[in-house]
Amino acid sequence: MDRGFVHDVCNKKFMGNFFTVDIHTHILPEHIPDFGRMFGYGGFIRLDHLSRKEGAPCCANMMIDDRFFRTIEDNCWDPDVRIADCMRHRVNLQVLSTVPVMFSYWARPEDCLQISRFLNDHIAGIVNKYPGRFEGLGTLPMQAPALAVKELERCKTIGLRGIQIGSNIEGKNLSDPSLMEVYAACEELDLCVFVHPWNMMGQERMQKYWLPWLVGMPAESSLAICSMIFGGVFQRFPRLRVAFAHGGGSFPFTLGRIQHGFDCRPDLVAIDNPVAPTQYVGKFWLDSLVHDPAALTYLVDLFGESKICLGSDYPFPLGEDKPGELIRRTGLSDEAKEWMLGKSALQWLGLNLPT
Repeated sequence: MDRGFVHDVCNKKFMGNFFTVDIHTHILPEHIPDFGRMFGYGGFIRLDHLSRKEGAPCCANMMIDDRFFRTIEDNCWDPDVRIADCMRHRVNLQVLSTVPVMFSYWARPEDCLQISRFLNDHIAGIVNKYPGRFEGLGTLPMQAPALAVKELERCKTIGLRGIQIGSNIEGKNLSDPSLMEVYAACEELDLCVFVHPWNMMGQERMQKYWLPWLVGMPAESSLAICSMIFGGVFQRFPRLRVAFAHGGGSFPFTLGRIQHGFDCRPDLVAIDNPVAPTQYVGKFWLDSLVHDPAALTYLVDLFGESKICLGSDYPFPLGEDKPGELIRRTGLSDEAKEWMLGKSALQWLGLNLPT
């Protein structure tokens, strides 16, 4: 039996009206090796665990060398805490991926491969320990595509359903020719791809107000989608299953401008792919993390409910407090909600729909 479908009808009913899958959640191991000491240079994440206060969750500071990055709680590493939260939130299945700051595309390729293997083994271990509760996405040394393909093949053997990649690879857009062999391998291995914004453009002008997360991330997602469209990635790999975080960022809401640019300046836009960008609407998936019912309704009108997946960014503060709540409180039909809460995610993952 498919490991992903140990879920039974009783469990489906217990968790709510619809089988619910959250494709956008992040996890870290509780303890991370001192990669800086191992490799002889800095820039890597470490965890400084904090003393637990009575009645409070366990916490740790994510540090980049001696620079504070963020504080996380035990829901970022403890599967049992996550399962308890899933029960409260009526989520049947979480898709686990690493925190994007762990990508380490800037590191030496062999070192990034070692980090990737460590993180991928950790996620695969959780998936296998809790069958039917979690699925996993791997991370790859994308700065070295040949190494990335080898680790991608290993991801398949250890039971991961796909990979998570950044919106750019150390400044290379996702249309870069060097990445095509990774996409080809994903298509051949039937592994899905989740694109998460990171290393946001223009950060030198966004030092205040948390603007990299509020402005940079939506722009990064749009850049990633446009790069894959105009670079011919979807045209070249029609069976590649790609989902983009945060509702596709600003892409859906600027699609009219993007299409108009294609129409009025094909000499600048249609140089690598002559197919109009609107022709790719419905060819890839978006998560539902837009924080606004009207925006979500617009996404459904534009892309269709079968291409929108629940994504919460659990367990981080910019995510959805109660995963799936935005979908549930829209005025959309029960059929549309059923697709967005679970069925579209299962198709993206390559799993059979539950009966």
